[in-house]
Amino acid sequence: MTSPKNSQFELRGVNHLALVSKDMARTVTFYRDVLGMPLLKTLDLPGGVGQHFFFDIGNGDSIAFFWFKDAPEAVPGISSPGAIPTQGNFMSAHGSMNHIAFDVPPEKFDEYHQRLIDKGINVSKILNHDNSPTQSSDELHEGVYVRSLYFSDPDGACLEFACWTRDFTPADVEHDPMNAEGVKVVGLVTAHH
Repeated sequence: MTSPKNSQFELRGVNHLALVSKDMARTVTFYRDVLGMPLLKTLDLPGGVGQHFFFDIGNGDSIAFFWFKDAPEAVPGISSPGAIPTQGNFMSAHGSMNHIAFDVPPEKFDEYHQRLIDKGINVSKILNHDNSPTQSSDELHEGVYVRSLYFSDPDGACLEFACWTRDFTPADVEHDPMNAEGVKVVGLVTAHH
């Protein structure tokens, strides 16, 4: 997949994304044992505040978890989606992490979907994202640009396996963004073609 170059900073990917776990032992069992992500580093935080664990997600990138002794309870539908896509409302609040998509090889996508099902994980149907009015197709076709499937971790964090199916071109950047009032800021994106 080729992509435009960053003219400001040499960013090489995601060093780590840090989430918050209610039960670090359960998190280790899910991410290490069910999803197969090697555990890279573990920390007990100073003063007994909690823990911080890092898992390898490939390409030198990581996903990390904090466990805080006195963390507030999760609020699904606000701090995270209330459901995975195709199975309910997947909106979440401003500033929240809606989901993380792990990049998987396109040739293994269908196999991985079945493997998650075989592991007893509630998985969404496969979404073949395209530019149709519904933005998704049940069938893989030449207009599909990414394939997705969604599932949740034990704390309700929405996870995705995704694979790009084609390179992007400048024509793929055709929508100007909305501001906080719901008004499209015309020319902010489209004027830069």
